[in-house]
Amino acid sequence: MSSASSSKSLSSGICYLVGAGPGDPGLLTLKGKACIEKADVLVYDYLSNPAFLRFARPDAEKIYVGKKARDHAMKQEDINALIVKLTREGKVVTRLKGGDPVLFGRGAEEAAELAEAGVRFELVPGITSAIAGPAYAGIPVTHRNHASQLTIFTGHEDPTKPETALNYAKLAQADGTKVFLMGVERMEEITNALIQHGANPDTPMALVRWATHGGQRTLVATLSTMAQRVRETGFKAPAVAVVGDVVTEREAINWFENRPLFGKRIVVTRTRQQAGELTRELVDLGADVIEVPTIRIEEPKDRRGFAELVKDAHTYDWLIFTSPNGVEAFFHWFYQLYQDARSIGGVKIAAIGPGTAKKIREYRLAVDLMPEKDFVAEGLVQAFKDREDVENQTMLWIKAEETREVIANELTGLRAIVDEAIAYRTVPEREENLEALARIKAEGADVITFTSASTVDHFMALGVDLPAGTQIASIGPVTSEAVRRHGLEPAIEADPHTIPGLVAAVKQLLDA
Repeated sequence: MSSASSSKSLSSGICYLVGAGPGDPGLLTLKGKACIEKADVLVYDYLSNPAFLRFARPDAEKIYVGKKARDHAMKQEDINALIVKLTREGKVVTRLKGGDPVLFGRGAEEAAELAEAGVRFELVPGITSAIAGPAYAGIPVTHRNHASQLTIFTGHEDPTKPETALNYAKLAQADGTKVFLMGVERMEEITNALIQHGANPDTPMALVRWATHGGQRTLVATLSTMAQRVRETGFKAPAVAVVGDVVTEREAINWFENRPLFGKRIVVTRTRQQAGELTRELVDLGADVIEVPTIRIEEPKDRRGFAELVKDAHTYDWLIFTSPNGVEAFFHWFYQLYQDARSIGGVKIAAIGPGTAKKIREYRLAVDLMPEKDFVAEGLVQAFKDREDVENQTMLWIKAEETREVIANELTGLRAIVDEAIAYRTVPEREENLEALARIKAEGADVITFTSASTVDHFMALGVDLPAGTQIASIGPVTSEAVRRHGLEPAIEADPHTIPGLVAAVKQLLDA
């Protein structure tokens, strides 16, 4: 590489050391999200929520360097070398670290390596589990009736140190609340040291595991009994520990663990990009969601042919949309070809259901026809029959490559003139789902949701046996039919056949 090109790479490369927060996607900062969106390469940790990967560009490289006790995917010195190398190559690197990058993390060390290498970097703070974890368990770390001081320390020091750097005498006598991170495996040692140096053994104490995630669990005891309770319950890391009278507030303000689907594990099989809406609604109800994106949307094989049909859209009487994906594909090309929405002319628009209609309205266009109830192909055909005589009406159906031919066959039978525009293909998701599938195998699931026949077929193609007791929730009759083709039976079918309808069905199923 010439000195000029080398200089250019050094000047264009930058590494963002981003605190990804404690786990709840809503607690990622706006700047952190922006850093993910602009990244050429994502380097992410064990404690960084995989849901954040959906914010990345489709072409972004994703490198997992997860680190947990006694199980390191990559050593710290190798991580340092990796981010330096990538940044030197002129890439935008986003290094995602759980919580805040410099609170008992290795963010400062990584920053020092980048500084020594002479490459650009930024530290992007994140919300720490030391505060968010207790808050999600209904425990405020400060409270005017209990504590006006907060002490945070680590329960996991550098194992190469000959002795602890913690002054337990001062920690034991410190007023207010004490929070320590990464200390589950040393619980007896830490609690005994605090008690031996004068801390009240009856001080209330709580451990919050996987804080702010759907799988959050909280264990309450006292300083003297917590180590025994950890052994009895098999409580594992990662967890944040909080010690102090503030723990007593949990009884009154335990909001997160009181939501209707808390403790229920639900599998979502939509595409990575589309999973967000369903996941968000389930998470808002307290569910522990495992995303297993089984399909991915790709452009049609004949892109030119589709673009030409989009170009001529204004010459038709009707545009028929049967999925939000079709809407996005259509308008992607439409605004490549035209600068003005009025170029669509006087064409009328039909949508198969509320989700598709919502996507159309995002482009500031109204929907002229939609079924009142049955949001499937048959329902849309019936809506046309109920509305008007379609004889000699020209229609452009924007569809997926593999779709039931109900609409074309039925409308042609009514003497309409129907052209089919293949807007996208549904293909198996190539990205690894090993971590999510391992969770399903190890932990089981209460419900698996399917939002289309293709999600059913591609999930079954993974060869994963559904855990005992897992129930199936289907979005509608076509999806249910696909489930039955695989020898299974849906426990419930959404009515209406929409994402909100599916969420309501899941809640009804689990309530029962």
